[in-house]
Amino acid sequence: MAEGLRKVPWWNIGAWPGRIGRHEFATLLLVLAVAAGLWGFVELAGEVAEGSTATLDQTILLLLRNPSDPADPLGPRWLEQFAGDVTALGSVSVLVLLTLAVVVFLYLQRKTHAAALVLTAIGGGALLSTLLKLGFGRPRPDLVPHVVEVHTLSFPSGHAMLAAVTYLTLGALLARTQPQARVKAYVLLLAVLLTLLVGLSRVYLGVHWPTDVLAGWMIGAAWAMFCWLAARWLQRRGKVERDFNGNWN
Repeated sequence: MAEGLRKVPWWNIGAWPGRIGRHEFATLLLVLAVAAGLWGFVELAGEVAEGSTATLDQTILLLLRNPSDPADPLGPRWLEQFAGDVTALGSVSVLVLLTLAVVVFLYLQRKTHAAALVLTAIGGGALLSTLLKLGFGRPRPDLVPHVVEVHTLSFPSGHAMLAAVTYLTLGALLARTQPQARVKAYVLLLAVLLTLLVGLSRVYLGVHWPTDVLAGWMIGAAWAMFCWLAARWLQRRGKVERDFNGNWN
């Protein structure tokens, strides 16, 4: 049935109800999610550019610091250490190593097109993050001392964005190999959790305004879901290998 559906032209309106009823509903949801993420990012970027979020950003950063010593994040020492460890999961070094490990694994599995897709998706997300930072040029927070050293611009958060791009993309890839719904849900929830923890750690450590992180999550998730859409489209046309269960979608 999947083979037959792949041969039906997209402009055949009469086939649309059947497509939506079988597997296109998930595609429709992804399209809506991408649109929502882009719209949210554009709206937030506009508010940031106008300075409308400054009070909220400053309030949240100060709430996370000791009122008598802004250099001291709230909570015990182990929490600060934990945040430092977690934030490394969104660093370029860790994400590059993780991406290369997955790409080599897929290549050894003779899924060369899938490996190229993963590399393109994550590499493209990294390039987009860099371009957005240069385009907005927002400086890092100077309201509180930074717990970790940073050198790049602030908006959007590269750690939050690249964590979303990498973990959501790889999470979706791994989830597709699992036949059980609860295992799929666990993998995807774990990917989301890692993405959230990385972003929250950046605010806690004082190296990003909260809106930097929120913007990074929005555009990163939108990019990851766009790549999911591209993967589904390429799979149905035989341009990318089937998943490990032998399914096209």
